[in-house]
Amino acid sequence: MVGLGFAGRTALEAFSELPDVEVVALAGLETDILKGLGAEHSVPNLFEKWEDLIALDGLDAVSIGTPTQLHAPIALAALDRGLHVLCEKPLARTVAEGTAMVEASKKAGRVLKVVFNHRERGDVATLKHQIDEGLLGRIYYAKAHWMRRNGIPGMGGWFTNRELSGGGPLIDLGVHILDMALHLMNEPTVTTVSANTFAELGPRGRGSVSSVIRPTVDTLGAKFEVEDLATAYLRLEGGGALQLETSWATYRAPGDNFGIELFGTEGGAKIDVQNYTNTDTLKIFTDVGGIPAEVRPATGAGLGHRAVVSEFVAIVLSGDWAAHNGSEALTRTRIIDAAYASAQAGREVVLDD
Repeated sequence: MVGLGFAGRTALEAFSELPDVEVVALAGLETDILKGLGAEHSVPNLFEKWEDLIALDGLDAVSIGTPTQLHAPIALAALDRGLHVLCEKPLARTVAEGTAMVEASKKAGRVLKVVFNHRERGDVATLKHQIDEGLLGRIYYAKAHWMRRNGIPGMGGWFTNRELSGGGPLIDLGVHILDMALHLMNEPTVTTVSANTFAELGPRGRGSVSSVIRPTVDTLGAKFEVEDLATAYLRLEGGGALQLETSWATYRAPGDNFGIELFGTEGGAKIDVQNYTNTDTLKIFTDVGGIPAEVRPATGAGLGHRAVVSEFVAIVLSGDWAAHNGSEALTRTRIIDAAYASAQAGREVVLDD
């Protein structure tokens, strides 16, 4: 396990629960946290440098829960040593980095899987089953969003540094809702992207949790090099379309809310998640006897990270690794990259095959 933040700790807990897994090493720069987690989970090898962890003999797999700029270097080093890799989203900052990771996975013949935990929510899994059963027919349009009122993470830290993060809410939150949408729509091919990005609040020290009452000296003095709101319109092969909208900070109703709305030839559906709730989030719109009807299926919370980790372990243990090389995650990176290119150029961008 590399990285001791929220993602790393969540993955550590999930791995520690599995009977077929032994967590043998942790790496992170936060010495106190490193020692504490090592003691709590009885991990024998503790390193500050990830390079020392990768060099450890006897490893089968590495889980990466670091800031985005380290995803590619750690994954490439691990795959070069013949290790399987579970990597937090997004795959990488750029298509070039992501492509190198996928090619390294193919060359090594090892698994490269990216954590898209929100597709493992109970409401998403229930809706996916209904879609696969044909309840919505052909989905021709979808809208997905993740909007925060005051939610800039780590103002002045790596999240708001373009070189370290690769971007703002579009690459951070947008990649989640993009994955959710493409997953539910059965992986349609995106042909063009037209996007806009805005940075109106972050550069003025507004929009973080610490600046809800007033901008602080720290936030006002911090660099904010990314967008705080983005929108993208994606044309899909076959004539469909997908609209994405995401923000870390904007003047809207309070909260941290995400979801998706799908429009199909035989029905529609909406997932609306307010502040990470798991109850009463899914609505399915259909006709019953020619009369409009709304169905609200009961859905559980889902397993989130635990489901992703369990699937990763199951794939590794199966020995059937060829199809699990990160290509699906690279598709998401290509679309996000195209959206940033579109916003910068002020025009629609065509995605190459």
